[in-house]
Amino acid sequence: MTTNDPISDMLTRIRNAQLAGHKTVRVPRSNMKFAIAKILETEGYLAEVGEAEGTAFPELELTLKYKGRTPIIRELKRVSKPGRRIYTKAKDLPRVYSDIGIAILSTPNGVMTNKDARRQRLGGEVLCTIF
Repeated sequence: MTTNDPISDMLTRIRNAQLAGHKTVRVPRSNMKFAIAKILETEGYLAEVGEAEGTAFPELELTLKYKGRTPIIRELKRVSKPGRRIYTKAKDLPRVYSDIGIAILSTPNGVMTNKDARRQRLGGEVLCTIF
């Protein structure tokens, strides 16, 4: 199955796996999805990001994080979509719930959080928000 928006597909798989209470979720691998997953791991939203073994196509295996039975990720939203790209300047970077959450951006210096982009004074495409 192919999808027009692989990042949205990844976010939906994470959301669905959390609702079902799964410990891990597998998503097809790409450099962009790997960068997003690594940011989620660094920021404490995922327990672990690894390569899935024994599959025909490369896949990422994401280990989800819970506090008791409640998922750590409360909200996961895709902002920029293939039909409508959302770009922002460094001074207009989004603040997700007063900077409690994060926004993930694709900048000229790579994929990073809104906080890192603000520190480096970079703008870019707002991929998604997480809280």
